[in-house]
Amino acid sequence: MKLAIMQPYLFPYLGYFQLIHAVDTFVFYDDVDFIKGGWINRNRLIFNKESHYFTIPLHKQSSFTLIKNTLINNRLYEKWKTKFLKSVKQNYSKAPYFDPVYSLIEQVFTSDHESISTLAIDSVTRVCKYLDIDTSFEISSQKYGHTIGYEKADRLIAIAKEKDYSEYINLAGGKNLYDPAYFKSKGVHFSFIDHELLPYPQFSDTFESGLSIIDVLMFNSLKEIQSQIKKYKLI
Repeated sequence: MKLAIMQPYLFPYLGYFQLIHAVDTFVFYDDVDFIKGGWINRNRLIFNKESHYFTIPLHKQSSFTLIKNTLINNRLYEKWKTKFLKSVKQNYSKAPYFDPVYSLIEQVFTSDHESISTLAIDSVTRVCKYLDIDTSFEISSQKYGHTIGYEKADRLIAIAKEKDYSEYINLAGGKNLYDPAYFKSKGVHFSFIDHELLPYPQFSDTFESGLSIIDVLMFNSLKEIQSQIKKYKLI
């Protein structure tokens, strides 16, 4: 059985969903420190034929606050949400799959969320439902709060062993953080996911790779995305 643990990201890129697809259980790591300038509350889309960031306004974001305790700035959020959804309409209304995808993101942004954690998790789980990904989801603060205080790798190993899972999968970006040999010494096989992001038609002049999954959903059929998600290998 395979396990992955990652911070909740806001409508993350395709590779995040390839990681989810590769495992039996995916744990949202929400009781670790918020990462300023990361992907927890922001991502990229094509507006006016160029890549632009969209960022959820937060209340006193800090690298010393847990993700689950990082709150959305409600005073700014309502105005931001209206502007963002308008921009999506203006820039993607002619995309082949605009209607169902716009409905999906509208549901996420109009649902009641106090923290960036619940909003980001909602964005991921709704996309997985749309794509028929049947991986099981858990939230670390709800299931594994008792493991807080372990060193980084040791906590992941403890969670894997608690679930009696023998394999842990991580995105390739973690190569500088984790030593597969250390996991193996503790009885957990460690693999990195090596994924391929194929180009597809966009409204930009040149293909922009690694955008929010929203862009992928707008231009590709369910069948096409399901095929793209499977284009990875474990190393």
